[in-house]
Amino acid sequence: MMKVNNLNLGSGVLYVLLCMGGINSLSANSNTQESSNEDSAHSSETLILPNDPRIPRTSVAYAVKLHQLNQPEDKNLLDLIPEWIDSTPTFLPPESNQAIVPPVEETRDKTWIDRKQHQIQKWADRTSDRMDNWFGEVDPQKPADATLRIMLDNYWDKYNGYEIKPRIRGKIKLPTLERRFSVVFGDDSLDDEFDNNVANTNVDPNSENKRLDSRQTRDNNGSIALRWSDFSKRLPFETDADLGIRSGDDIYVRLKAKRAWPLRNDFSFYAEQIYRYGIDSENYLRTNLELTHARPNEAFLSNQFSLTYADDQDDDLVWENRLFRQHQFFANNRFNYGLYTGGYYNNSDLRLNSWGPFMSWRQQLWREWFYVQGDLNYFNDHREDHNHYVSTFVRLEALF
Repeated sequence: MMKVNNLNLGSGVLYVLLCMGGINSLSANSNTQESSNEDSAHSSETLILPNDPRIPRTSVAYAVKLHQLNQPEDKNLLDLIPEWIDSTPTFLPPESNQAIVPPVEETRDKTWIDRKQHQIQKWADRTSDRMDNWFGEVDPQKPADATLRIMLDNYWDKYNGYEIKPRIRGKIKLPTLERRFSVVFGDDSLDDEFDNNVANTNVDPNSENKRLDSRQTRDNNGSIALRWSDFSKRLPFETDADLGIRSGDDIYVRLKAKRAWPLRNDFSFYAEQIYRYGIDSENYLRTNLELTHARPNEAFLSNQFSLTYADDQDDDLVWENRLFRQHQFFANNRFNYGLYTGGYYNNSDLRLNSWGPFMSWRQQLWREWFYVQGDLNYFNDHREDHNHYVSTFVRLEALF
């Protein structure tokens, strides 16, 4: 009797649940129908109709055109990123291009340093004119010119201590040779970096814990090459071909190809491929990729990724990625902050070796031709068993 009662009770409970489910189902169907009617009404209000009088409303062509005009807009990452940027509050000053230093025409003869800077610039231009004269008659309307960068890089962290690295990079354009040839000299590793390079780190510490390694400085800055730019108009990207010597006796050839693509929603994509072969250093291959979201007079968001292969490095591949936001508060100013990740691929093993936040500040100081830059990094290093630690970088740079 108890079993029967339990069965009846169970049947009753099941019946109640089914009834409730049926009621909920009917309610849901009713709500769905109402929602569907509302959506249909809304769709009819926003429906875009073809306005070509040559297409009859009852034709297949009309239906196809109607479908094309009312395609659903599927959002992807290029649509979402601008929305995230717009919704992010900021307390930083607005972007500006206002100058904070006097123009070089006003300061050229003010001090001994200004006069020396002008003299060096004139000497570089005269040297470029003499070199250009070697290849034919010089056109006075198209004089040769030279650019020269002199940098003093200062690194500090608790593991390597304080180190100084002088660097120089120059370029002499030779218009007599159809403005496609130039002479480049100095630290050629600067040409491997992004144009907007951020977060400098001491990837090649001085030997024997020296503050200034004169031999390394001489080798790093001892490169000179003849560069042939845009050697083929048929190629869909900009090209450079270098033939020269580096590090004293390493004769090398270097090829570089780059291109930028504009994308929708204020995005652009930049790709750069570098290959170098040296008698001593052998193969070196580097890929630079950059995706940037930039609007006029606004801070921009960028992601820089690089991949490096070299015969003289321990790992098969070394990769680095920097995601950052960059502001400009006055002319020739740069303030960026972001997240760095880096690692290596070796013996079929892909590893994240280092990551952490960074920030960087660059501006003109006192003169148009003098810059100062300061970087602050907080990275770790799994391979060296180093937890996150502070490292700093300060660059003093003079342009001639």
